[in-house]
Amino acid sequence: MTTPGPQAKKQQSKVRINQHITARTVRLVDPEGFTDGVIGVMSSYDALRKAESLGKDLVEISPNAEPPVVRIMDFGKFLFDEKKNKKKQKIQKIKEIKLRPVTDEGDFQVKLRNLIGFLDGGDKVKVTLRFRGREIAHHELGLAQLKRLQAAVLDHGVVESLPKLEGKQLVMMIGPVKK
Repeated sequence: MTTPGPQAKKQQSKVRINQHITARTVRLVDPEGFTDGVIGVMSSYDALRKAESLGKDLVEISPNAEPPVVRIMDFGKFLFDEKKNKKKQKIQKIKEIKLRPVTDEGDFQVKLRNLIGFLDGGDKVKVTLRFRGREIAHHELGLAQLKRLQAAVLDHGVVESLPKLEGKQLVMMIGPVKK
């Protein structure tokens, strides 16, 4: 049995362990998962003694059940595994690149370089090509600009949604290549 450390104190509002379980009777679930089921309904004192005899913690799994469901486990190891799994997750952001149909070659190359950097970083990119005034009459120029961009990022990204006209702008989504 371990005493709650700093991580456990943060979790205490969510999960009750050991003496912090307030119910008189609890439903103890099989700690090892061998029998695939419930050990039985018993007093929380007996369940806590059973956990202490195994050198583990008694953790409340489902506090809203009647009686509350508890499990015998190593709570410190559970928190460590949860923290480790959270570190592995990559939060994917959506970046945006804005173009115009008359964007010159130098500016196009700068935006292309930024786009490739975003894709290599694992982010999705929303490419917006905005028309002003009478440029909307020549939307084929905008489509040509986006096709050129699409061909340039072929090794770094995959087009998730083809260019579509939304009001006065063409919008296209590009996602990173799966590694």
